[in-house]
Amino acid sequence: MEMRALRRVAPAPVLRYLGARPYEPTWRAMQLFTDARGPDTLDEIWFLEHPPVFTLGLNGNRAHVLAPGDIPVVQIDRGGQVTYHGPGQLVVYPLLDLRRLGLGVRELVTALESAVIRTAASWGIAAASRRDAPGVYVDGRKLASLGLRIRRGSSYHGLAFNVSMNLEPFRRINPCGFANLEVTDLAALGGSASVLEVAKRLAPELLLALGCDTTADLDL
Repeated sequence: MEMRALRRVAPAPVLRYLGARPYEPTWRAMQLFTDARGPDTLDEIWFLEHPPVFTLGLNGNRAHVLAPGDIPVVQIDRGGQVTYHGPGQLVVYPLLDLRRLGLGVRELVTALESAVIRTAASWGIAAASRRDAPGVYVDGRKLASLGLRIRRGSSYHGLAFNVSMNLEPFRRINPCGFANLEVTDLAALGGSASVLEVAKRLAPELLLALGCDTTADLDL
């Protein structure tokens, strides 16, 4: 049997549950945090919700924004195409020093996907990732989206996990640049409709996937 070296368990990031926060000030706060951090700055992971907004990646194609209507479209500095954020969606921003954690971008993506998959499994939901399209899917329908920015060796932006939300705005876009991609949420699949409950289940799974101490609690 192949033996793999055990990686040192890293200290847990500070886990902050922020509730409902407007999108643009939160984005700017992530940038400021990343630019101001030094070698001893503690990592943080923010768990929150946003009011309705479409976000378009740095090199995203605006043609994928089909009919936004009264929902604002904000072009931002992450990778990827267009997605939707709104109430009932758990957004997770890992503000991590990847060099200190010994993680590459692909490993971070895998950790985020794995944490969602294991969280969904706690409700008996069989979810999976796709190598050709980052995110988490259930029977071809997208449950969670990913979009990251790496600057100064550190990550921001992150994960959007559909918990219990109005999915209609996803029909106004090609989600993540894929026409006719179906989107679902955890509640429709038989899981929890509580964003806070999902955050509490996701947090230890995320710490485990990142190779961090799993004893930290959400700062509510």
